[in-house]
Amino acid sequence: MIVVFDAELWVWDARRGETWTFVSLPQDVSEEIREITDGPRRGFGAVRVQAGIGGSEWKTSIFPDAKRGAYVLPVKKAVRKAEGIEEGDVAKVTVELIDL
Repeated sequence: MIVVFDAELWVWDARRGETWTFVSLPQDVSEEIREITDGPRRGFGAVRVQAGIGGSEWKTSIFPDAKRGAYVLPVKKAVRKAEGIEEGDVAKVTVELIDL
């Protein structure tokens, strides 16, 4: 499963001092991922993905966020720097589920 969407970067409030930056996957896509990955998951309900923004690609995990009702994707500092994006910016994001 590969999805492409536009999303705003945001900083996790609980870790604001450490600038953990994320984008939220669309809710309909998150529901579909929940259905596809039904069963035992890694810690925190993580799902392994290949992610991309602009020319940057990396492997990471998405995590369910009950508050947002969607999976969230961490966007590491190296990617934000390479793509010239920061909190509040909107980016075109590609997410591919791996290790299913």
